[in-house]
Amino acid sequence: MTRLTSCFERLKSEGRKAVIPYVVAGDPSRDGTVPLMHRLVQAGADVVELGVPFSDPMSEGPVIQKGHERALDNGINLRDVLGMVAEFRKQDTSTPVVVMGYANPVERMGYADFADACAKAGVDGLITVDLPPEEVDALKSELARVSIDNIFLISPTTPDERIKTIVQSASGFIYYVAVKGVTGAGHLDTADVGFYMEKIKRETTLPICVGFGIKDAASAAAIAGVADGAVVGSALIDTMARTIADGGSEELATENAIGLLENIRNGVDDVTIGV
Repeated sequence: MTRLTSCFERLKSEGRKAVIPYVVAGDPSRDGTVPLMHRLVQAGADVVELGVPFSDPMSEGPVIQKGHERALDNGINLRDVLGMVAEFRKQDTSTPVVVMGYANPVERMGYADFADACAKAGVDGLITVDLPPEEVDALKSELARVSIDNIFLISPTTPDERIKTIVQSASGFIYYVAVKGVTGAGHLDTADVGFYMEKIKRETTLPICVGFGIKDAASAAAIAGVADGAVVGSALIDTMARTIADGGSEELATENAIGLLENIRNGVDDVTIGV
């Protein structure tokens, strides 16, 4: 059983929903990423999603794009990200870590070498944003060889037949994109999300976590009522970036992001524990 599967089974048995923060590795700084990951866990994160900086992050909105740019300016590459996961694992051997990125750096490393490096570092799952299920078999087999979950995105525009194809290749959980467009864009319609949750659940027993559009405790709580977890990224990254732009320290930026995540954790728990 993978760490992700164990995590979601535990949450289900406790009547709780997952809170999954996303941060870009190396933003705001190289040295600050691993301490930030630990602080996120202390604030209530069940899974940590770590973005691999990329020069053309096509699915990201302006906030996360700028996070990628800052991380690239800090010299962060894929091997650095895996090194951060390995450093995180020295103190935390239980919290699942999902790496989210784009296909090019993975393909350059080679699927087998990448899977081995992920396993050695302690990665639990991979989201490759721009690798469609029709082209995933080679990578999927290498990830399965080292017991790493292959996680896919499903959006409101995904046709029914394609949903069936995607869930057949997925493991760990399904990442449902709650709004059309890029991260941080659009209006979160809970009723619409609930409709798609039921559609996806007819095709898979995997947990379904929702991201894109979750900004605060209220939006996370609303999603927790219909999904198995809430993913928050842009709001955390924007909070840190704004703090630093206003002259605050990285320490203060981290504290502000942690405060936001604690509020989100409390909001999710208020509507789910014991329900």
